[in-house]
Amino acid sequence: MRVVVAPDSFKGSLTARDACAAIAAGVRRAAPAARVRAVPMADGGEGTLDCFLGARGGRRVEVAATDPLGRPVTARYGLSGEGTSAVVELAAASGLPLVEDVPPDPLGAATTGTGALVADAVRRGAREVLVCVGGSASTDGGAGLLSALGFRFLDASGAELPPGGAALARLAAIDDADVPAEVRATRFRVACDVTNPLTGPSGAAAVFGPQKGAAPAQVRELDAALTRFADVLADRYGVRVHDLPGAGAAGGACGGLAGALGAEPAPGAALVAAAVGLPAALAGADLVITGEGRVDGQSASGKVVSAVAALARERGVRAVALAGGVAGPLDGLHALGLTAAFSLADGPRALDELRSEAAPLLSALADQVVRLVL
Repeated sequence: MRVVVAPDSFKGSLTARDACAAIAAGVRRAAPAARVRAVPMADGGEGTLDCFLGARGGRRVEVAATDPLGRPVTARYGLSGEGTSAVVELAAASGLPLVEDVPPDPLGAATTGTGALVADAVRRGAREVLVCVGGSASTDGGAGLLSALGFRFLDASGAELPPGGAALARLAAIDDADVPAEVRATRFRVACDVTNPLTGPSGAAAVFGPQKGAAPAQVRELDAALTRFADVLADRYGVRVHDLPGAGAAGGACGGLAGALGAEPAPGAALVAAAVGLPAALAGADLVITGEGRVDGQSASGKVVSAVAALARERGVRAVALAGGVAGPLDGLHALGLTAAFSLADGPRALDELRSEAAPLLSALADQVVRLVL
């Protein structure tokens, strides 16, 4: 029996590599002679950098940056062995976990720290930069990131705007005279884990703002500010990002990068799958086991489970997802190719308990899945 193990991380519990180890152990208990291949996955959020470095090699570079509130922080990005390409996780300098110690500031939080990582990579010679935008703490449209690359966002009086998404409501002009030629010569791609547009009822502020502490009135304020930002980007660069699929990722950072730098949005899980060789690994497999912290109807929109299921279907491989929680309907995932999904919970359990015992529970569930398949 040939089994491919390709989960995302289980946030708060297991890295993708740890999840692979737990699932593989369960597979081998049920089928000691099975040939198991581990392919850790990510969707553009946390863990994407590890997947790329594990698959392609390279090194981590440490940079002094700022967190979403402007406080000093040390963050890392990945640089290829030859130094010509880089992978930057937005969450490394601009993620929610960095500001869990203070009350949220949804109007003023910014992505400036991520810009410091990108600027450092370009200075070192990277001319292809992949920005992985999951897990942000801000809704600034990527303006902070762009400001670290030399862009200036000005109000009607010519004064530079302060950090944060709310200030973009006063945006009158964009000055890019100080953007280095190296930045302009760099190809930017954005690994997205969602398909939301920048603005509107399914945009960055409306859908993700509350997760970052935004009250209903603040959501409306941020959406109006992002609309103004998108209007000015369209006037300045001729690129309309208001309703661009994926532009709403990471508080609109994808939209800002696409509008100002021509960045190319792409599904993060699909990018990772190609980089780590998942299509080749699935050739001739009998079963692929994927998973993540939660599987539900939204998982069909670019998450790891959906990418793995689609690739498995193309190759005639059964795909099963294991997750901390499973909530239907899963019609979208089944249509993509997912055979079934199962929850780790073996009875009533508190969330903290599930997280602390995720590895043995995942291993036991994989054991049962393989016995059923056999």
